[in-house]
Amino acid sequence: MSTATALDESIEQVKKTVGRFEFLDFARGLVMIIMAWDHVSGFWNELHHGSEGIFGQAPPFVNTLWFLLRFVSHYCAPTFIFLAGTVLAISTARRIKKGESEKSVSLHLIKRGIALLFLEAAFVSPAFSNPWTYFGVIACIGVCLIIFSVARKLPTKLILAAGVLIVLNHSFLNLSFIPTRPNWGWYLRVILHEPNFQRWPYVGLYPIIPWLGVMSIGWAFGNFLESKSGEEIRKLRNPLYLTGIGSIIAFIIVRYLNGYGNLIPRMGNTLVDWLYVSKYPPDVAFLLWTLGGMCLMLGTGIVLEERGMLGNRLVSGVLTIGRNPLFFYLVHLWLYRARWPDFTPGYGTPPFFLDLPTTLLFWAGGVVVLWYLCREYEKLKRQYPKPILQYI
Repeated sequence: MSTATALDESIEQVKKTVGRFEFLDFARGLVMIIMAWDHVSGFWNELHHGSEGIFGQAPPFVNTLWFLLRFVSHYCAPTFIFLAGTVLAISTARRIKKGESEKSVSLHLIKRGIALLFLEAAFVSPAFSNPWTYFGVIACIGVCLIIFSVARKLPTKLILAAGVLIVLNHSFLNLSFIPTRPNWGWYLRVILHEPNFQRWPYVGLYPIIPWLGVMSIGWAFGNFLESKSGEEIRKLRNPLYLTGIGSIIAFIIVRYLNGYGNLIPRMGNTLVDWLYVSKYPPDVAFLLWTLGGMCLMLGTGIVLEERGMLGNRLVSGVLTIGRNPLFFYLVHLWLYRARWPDFTPGYGTPPFFLDLPTTLLFWAGGVVVLWYLCREYEKLKRQYPKPILQYI
């Protein structure tokens, strides 16, 4: 074999290795775009409802369309957190393969976790007109990263088993042994497993325990992917589709039985009754539906790659957003908010409300702007590979 031929084969192998996880970016990009819709709707629509799980049964929706426009956003947090675990496992494995010390890897995760906690307090919470103590999805991921700086050393099978155990059983957890007075006890319960907005400013929506379970399963999936070649990963298309469909069927069964797995019982047989499930905290029904949908997105990403459609403008745009999720998240909040924060309970009152068609146009136009900004930010990271840029 000539040197030139060997070099060509080596380059081709690198390309396959780098591109074999683009289906993850595709799924992540999709849910980021959907998430942008949910937030622009929350900022500007008077009839937008959320907080599923905190206030019990569903509030009155104007019609089913308004409900579905909120419901579609449920895919976002589970996919975002699951894939955070997946990408974390892949990046950690690569760091170790490059010869980075265990101590260095752990410190990196701790620093990233602290950075996310800072970003939540300084940039994310004000965007929602929440106090800096608000415990949201970015803070939750930050704490999970710190936990994984230690937990990653456990066997993958043990992490997977723990994750599944948490997801299936966290609803039985009783934190009544933690006092609600003084406020630190209340806040601890909020950030561990009892999301609510009852005692301002000690509020939060994304408790650590259930979402750590989701991230743990994502971590196991990432370690599984890291051991596979590009060709082997492409063969995951059908298993992902079957897993997604099976998960959705399981969701229907759980809602039909109306017992275990439903923190919000089904009160009737309307579409809203069937689909109004607990997100805060996520119950089994919620995660079956959303993670099942995530599997379908991942399978579709593999199909698009097989058909050579990753270069398509729309698909490429989704991939660009998916490669820069945190940057997109931070920028989109302030782009769509478009007003100064009002630090009172809730999102604050906008100067006016938008109707549905106008809100959709605002969202679509914002996505185009965000795609452009993500593309330019990606170029900046390549041009200046400074550590500070890699944290966002």
